[in-house]
Amino acid sequence: MESCDRRTRAYKNGKTFDQCKEIAESMNSDFKHQIHQNEKILWTEILDQVGHDELIYKLTLKYLRRDGYDIGNYKVPEVKKFIG
Repeated sequence: MESCDRRTRAYKNGKTFDQCKEIAESMNSDFKHQIHQNEKILWTEILDQVGHDELIYKLTLKYLRRDGYDIGNYKVPEVKKFIG
């Protein structure tokens, strides 16, 4: 049985999964700066800044959660510093 090689599959704009991960990681520093400056950032703002690339958007939220931010939920679609 053959399996898909994630390194060669093209996502939006012909990027591989690994390239999307690198882009999401690099954009997180800007998002963290905006969160510290404005106390929060809306999901729609993140989506606009990643160029409506759903994979990079989801990876960005995943990495923000990993780094200790509260990424909210569908009722509160915003990312802010975790208070707990």
